[in-house]
Amino acid sequence: MRSISALAMLIGLSLAASGCDRQSAQNAQGAGNAAAVGNALSPDELSPDEAAPGSAGKTFSHVIDRSHKGEAMPDKPFTTIEGKPATLKAIAQGKPMLVNLWATWCAPCVAELPALDRAAKAAEGKGVKVIAVSQDMEPDGVPAFWSARKLSTLQTWLDRENALGFHYGTGTLPTTILYDGAGKEVARIVGALEWDEEDGQKLIAEIGG
Repeated sequence: MRSISALAMLIGLSLAASGCDRQSAQNAQGAGNAAAVGNALSPDELSPDEAAPGSAGKTFSHVIDRSHKGEAMPDKPFTTIEGKPATLKAIAQGKPMLVNLWATWCAPCVAELPALDRAAKAAEGKGVKVIAVSQDMEPDGVPAFWSARKLSTLQTWLDRENALGFHYGTGTLPTTILYDGAGKEVARIVGALEWDEEDGQKLIAEIGG
């Protein structure tokens, strides 16, 4: 029994290091969303590996997956934060784009947002779009949560049916997909990354700028 408990703990720690496990998080999402409405996570609420940018001891863990390189951008429907229909192709308008899948209940996702915001601002002048798409299945609290982050450039959309999450087959958040100007996938990053630092900027440079 002890060996089984120890194994379960190791698996849980592994998932926490790389990102948020979608299935286990969805089971508690309703309670998590209620607690998150209008409240930004503070560094004290995150583990050392998930602390907000600038926090001592913070490390982000991620994996770069190029096995889907060349695949076309999906035409799956989702909505703006105001509820208007949207697709990735309509947003990209022929420009390179970084698509970040995130959720309010995912601590690494939230910790990554400020770096994504800074990267989005820098990418504007290079013709690269940076967007975030919420995978919250109960997204009513997302607008207030997003407003509380006070991000200057990055915008979010709502994917109530998890159409993009199912398309990419990702069980871990955050997951970020990079597309070139032709709408072809260049790479996807599973886990959190400091997008405005060297590793993140090199990846963005692959699609433009």
